[in-house]
Amino acid sequence: MPEKMENSRRLVVVSNRVADFSAKFQTGGLAVALGDALKASKGVWFGWSGETRDDAVSVPPHVENIAGLTVATIDLTDKEAEGYYFGYANRCLWPALHYRLDLAQSNEEQSEIYFQVNARFADALMPLIQPNDIIWINDYHLIPLAEELRGRGCTARIGFFLHTPFPSPEIFAAIPSQKRLGNALMVYDVVGFQTTSDRDNFRRYVTASLDGEQLQGDRVTAQGETTLASVFPVGIDVGHFQSLAEEDDAMGPLLPDAGEDMKTIIGVDRLDYTKGLPERLRAFEVLLEQFPEHHGKVRLVQIAPPTRGGLPVYQEIRESVERLVGRINGRFGDLGWQPVIYMHRGVAQDILVRLFRRSDVGLVTPLHDGMNLVAKEYIAAQAAQDPGVLVLSRFAGAAEQLREALLINPHDIQETARAVDRALTMPRQERWARHNRLWQRIETYDLFNWRDSFIQSFAESDTNPVNLFPKEAGAA
Repeated sequence: MPEKMENSRRLVVVSNRVADFSAKFQTGGLAVALGDALKASKGVWFGWSGETRDDAVSVPPHVENIAGLTVATIDLTDKEAEGYYFGYANRCLWPALHYRLDLAQSNEEQSEIYFQVNARFADALMPLIQPNDIIWINDYHLIPLAEELRGRGCTARIGFFLHTPFPSPEIFAAIPSQKRLGNALMVYDVVGFQTTSDRDNFRRYVTASLDGEQLQGDRVTAQGETTLASVFPVGIDVGHFQSLAEEDDAMGPLLPDAGEDMKTIIGVDRLDYTKGLPERLRAFEVLLEQFPEHHGKVRLVQIAPPTRGGLPVYQEIRESVERLVGRINGRFGDLGWQPVIYMHRGVAQDILVRLFRRSDVGLVTPLHDGMNLVAKEYIAAQAAQDPGVLVLSRFAGAAEQLREALLINPHDIQETARAVDRALTMPRQERWARHNRLWQRIETYDLFNWRDSFIQSFAESDTNPVNLFPKEAGAA
């Protein structure tokens, strides 16, 4: 990698958890996108270790150098992990940000612990920060962090990116401690969102609930603070997925051979209530009811790795999904045909890419999602001359870019079933035309475009423009 330019600045990334840079291969989006920038700027990645211990408050951060960058982590106490992570962040903020106020649970103690842990992050991070750094904070766990850092005298530029949706102002205003969150977001120099809808919801919230004002361009002001609120849609490493998919042609079978007429529908989602898995399975059941010509000729492969399994709502969604899988297979299957192949575990990325490439339909139907990169991964894995069809929820952030997919309302079971039938029977020429447009868009707005555009936004009103790495570092 070429030498950094003289006016380059160090990048400090903060997230709830840090990437595992000791791993031989990196598959996570943040790790791939930010690893190069961190190494080029000799930067720091800071977050929670994932570990708990009784004396965590008195233990200094664990700092190590891995592959040319500094990784720093802190432990939490059991009480902190419960209140901050499992409590306010994931029982309250996560459902509310995904429009599920009915599932949002919080109490004053958990809310206060959330803010206290953010203060602990700031205490541990401050000694690691240099005045010329730029600090990139990620996601809903750490909304108050910039405010805490400013209160400790941090003068570095600080940006925030929200990976989840930002809901309508009415929904956000119903979150406990919402004004503390809203005022904390205004402290950032830049606040990034996945879609224009998310950004516009935030801007409307600022004016409605914080007595703020929308300024020219993407700037908003409230409570004496001004921030740039802009859209930075997350992408994928398209070249990486394409190369993995092209290796598939020489590989053997992945699924039981069911004959040349068998078509495969693929779904890959964490087992989360935001992903719409029960609705998807019901739509598949309706497909088999109303379009009997697909009997024995189509199968749904649903991969659903567990997540946050200790929370009751996730146990309930697992039971619901498993009941539906059993009902569909029992109702329609026979000795030679299993309509639904269900896996409640993770699958290696190279296997997933091969499944994507060999699937005729990608079914991505979240009830709400910040972006949903599975949709883009499915597109990247397709054979260009004979691609499959993406059926995509209009409530996924990806729908704003991927307009040539078959966009559906996942709450409308009949509409989803009809869209899947259309995807299964779509002529090759139409499939090719749709895929070509989708491919161009994911290639243009890839993972590195997301990273670079967000980082460069720091320079808009800065007297010392940011240049963290040479242009070549962003190449896929």
